[in-house]
Parts: sequence; C-alpha cells; structure tokens
Amino acid sequence: MRTLYHHPLCPFSRLVRVVLAEKKLEFEPQVEKFWERRADFTALNPAGEVPVLVEEGGTALADAVAIAEYLDETHREPPLLPADPLARAEVRRLVGWFGSKFHTEVTLNLVGEKVYKRLSSQHGEPDSRKIRAGFANIHEHLNYVAWLTERRAFLGGSVFTLADIAAAAQISAIDYLGDVPWDAHVGAKDWYARVKSRPSFRAVLADHLPGMPPPRHYADLDF
Repeated sequence: MRTLYHHPLCPFSRLVRVVLAEKKLEFEPQVEKFWERRADFTALNPAGEVPVLVEEGGTALADAVAIAEYLDETHREPPLLPADPLARAEVRRLVGWFGSKFHTEVTLNLVGEKVYKRLSSQHGEPDSRKIRAGFANIHEHLNYVAWLTERRAFLGGSVFTLADIAAAAQISAIDYLGDVPWDAHVGAKDWYARVKSRPSFRAVLADHLPGMPPPRHYADLDF
C-alpha cells in the first residue's frame, strides 16, 4: 500500500489527503514531525517538507501540487483539473494563490506561529505581530472566496476542482484553531460548508492533536 508522510495541520498534507480520498485511493498515513529533519525522511525529500507520497513500488513523490497532479493524471476519476486549457489554467492560478499568497499571509502567521512554534521548541515564542497580521489578512482572502462563488458554483468554475481543495486545505487548518471569522463572511462560509460536507473531507474533520482540541464547530457540517 502507498504511504503518505504528513502532518495533520499541514495544509499541503491536507490537500493530498483530500485528493486521495476523492480518488478513493487507499493509503497508510504516517505522521511526520518534519521539523526534526529525520535522516530517513530527508532521504525521501531533501527539502525536509511534508507531504511525501511513497507509491507501492517505492517511488517517492514530494510537493503537494506535484503529487495532486500526478494522482489526477494516473487516476482520472473523478477529474480534479478541467480538460479545457483555459479552465485548467484558472484552476492552477487559484491553487497557486492559496498555496502561496494565502499560505504566506494567513496560514504561516496563524498556524505557523500558534502551532508549529509550540511543537518545535527551537523556533521560539509566537510573534504577536505576525498573528495580528494573519487575523487582518484573512478578511481579504475570505472576501475573495465569496466574490468568486458569487460568480461561479465553485472557486474554479462550475464544478468542484483542485482549486476548492487547495483553498479548503488552508482554511480548514486555521478553522481547527477557531480563527476563521465565519460570521463576517457568509459567502465563504456557505462555500466551505459545501466542501467540508464531501465524504473526502471526513478524515480531515476527524483530526485531533493531543492537547490541542479543535473548537466544537470544526467537524459540524452545519457549523
């Protein structure tokens, strides 16, 4: 069986977990404390980052988007990237937006400061300035999610795609901390409710870090 090295609150790991679930592909999850930089893990991915997917034959794949596109090409149903080149380019643009801009401006400032600094003692105390910046920045991004879904059924177009998974993976990690201001962003909340109601999201909603439980609404499909 394939093995996925991941961390429960890593949004990029969550992206791959949801893709695997959408494709109904079985895998063995292996939680990796990537900040420890184990020699056996860095041998799989010299970058020392999760996720890493090891296929049954032993081939190791790194980088969440590379893994997701590989899985979409090798297991076509259901397709998560559109066949049309322009539509596919738009989905990839949004995957890049949430994986780069959202992650840098929001996720790193909240999950990075509140969780990973706590788990990894060598990284020091949380930076309150970064946390405030994350809280300020998330409003712009949730407004953008609402703007997109006012014009489309899903973020990338008329159907559920990798763009929705990439966005929900980032947002769900922050929602685990209870830091998403849902009441101020009804449009984004409605979209996220549809995404987290998908069977592929069940394992993500069941995540539970020792000593760090999620808020009560986290796994509630109706908030």
